[in-house]
Amino acid sequence: MNEVKRILVVSRSTKHCKKAVHYGITLAKQNKAKLYILHVFDDPFGLEAWSLPVVSWKEIQEEHKNMQKKARAELDKIIEAERGTGIPIEVSLEDGDPDDKILHYVKENKIDLLIMLAHEEGRFEHLLFGRSIDRIVRKLPCSVLLVKQEPGPTD
Repeated sequence: MNEVKRILVVSRSTKHCKKAVHYGITLAKQNKAKLYILHVFDDPFGLEAWSLPVVSWKEIQEEHKNMQKKARAELDKIIEAERGTGIPIEVSLEDGDPDDKILHYVKENKIDLLIMLAHEEGRFEHLLFGRSIDRIVRKLPCSVLLVKQEPGPTD
């Protein structure tokens, strides 16, 4: 078995990624590995490419910035308790297609193990994200750990 020295936890929803981050931290401690956490913001409708005459485009951009700030704060909160363990943790937030961003990040950082959530999806969520895990797993040059976490009710 290859050594695991670089572990990436992928977050699609900071609300549900705590269990995946916990797995990443535990495995990083056991393997004396560096832990990377990547949260990718995806616009599934690709509004920027449509050149729509949106009256409140500025509001949409502000909302996107607020989402990024909130995600970063939530990830920092999840990680903060673990930072004292001496494990190097690098957090990245990126915009774009999750499949492309994850694959690029894995290759660029020479990731040995990718950890992400695998949970049951509703029809709409499956339409937006359902095939993403399959595509990523088939293309990755590293091992993948899928953490089973059923999301609770949405607020």
